[in-house]
Amino acid sequence: MPGLPTPLTLSDPGHERQLRALRRRRRGESATAWAFISPAVLVILGLSVVPVVWSVLLSFQADDLVTPSRWVGLDNYRALTKDPHFSQAVWNTLEYTGLYVPLSMLLGLALALVLNRRIRLVGLYRTLIFVPFVISATAQGVLFSFILDPQFGVANSVLHAIGVSPQGFLSDPGQALLILVAISLWSGTGFCVVVYLAALQDVPPSLIEAARLDGAGRLQLLRHVVLPALTPVNVFLLLWQTINALQVFDLVYVTTKGGPLGSTTVIVYFIWEQAFKNFTAGYGAAAAYVLALALLVIAGGMRVVRRRQPAIEGAVR
Repeated sequence: MPGLPTPLTLSDPGHERQLRALRRRRRGESATAWAFISPAVLVILGLSVVPVVWSVLLSFQADDLVTPSRWVGLDNYRALTKDPHFSQAVWNTLEYTGLYVPLSMLLGLALALVLNRRIRLVGLYRTLIFVPFVISATAQGVLFSFILDPQFGVANSVLHAIGVSPQGFLSDPGQALLILVAISLWSGTGFCVVVYLAALQDVPPSLIEAARLDGAGRLQLLRHVVLPALTPVNVFLLLWQTINALQVFDLVYVTTKGGPLGSTTVIVYFIWEQAFKNFTAGYGAAAAYVLALALLVIAGGMRVVRRRQPAIEGAVR
């Protein structure tokens, strides 16, 4: 039609100029973007990728961080299988995890169910329960070291007042690990409470109301409506709390330093002790990668369970 511009064809010089200009503009935008993100990329490479590669190589060497290292292959890993101290650290870590993870989730769910109701000063109660979670493990360790001191601690003073014999607490090999679990529950349960509270408020009220109309009591409502709705949250908390428990270090370092008699030596403390106290960095790196492999297996297992959960629920229905 007259008056309309003629469309450009692929062989038109004007079209080629537009394509070249578009390519130059895109290259310029890419260069600008890389200029902005390159500092972050360098930080990530310098603080994560490079240390990971270096520590992997270190685990196959005999290195004291002072003299030149010597390649020993899998000797460090073979030595771990025969080391009774490493076996004890693994057992202590599993015992700590087996106690802390389910107890923190059960206590968190119970407190969340209570705090999800309309009661007076509920906001204050939620805050008080969450406050210990934001306190650093170092501060917690120092605080409870004073409270649980066998000679001058407040705990033994209270026990003496009610007629109970003094306890060793953190200095008793039979009690130390259990005390650490109790301290961790005091601080870590608040996180579970917050997560469960958020999940409980997302449970559809229509399901709860329908169950009540069908005559369901509180226990039936909890079992058949609330708990199934919390399944994704349970999987998340199980994974999160397990990873945190397997990596516990600072609380042990501040309170017991692995004692007494190695009863609280966990895997991460064992790694630190080998690398920076005994100066066997290669051996410590090998132990660290045993822990890393265990964490990967746990995360992979949780992911498989999470993927299969919808299929299982559908089959049940």
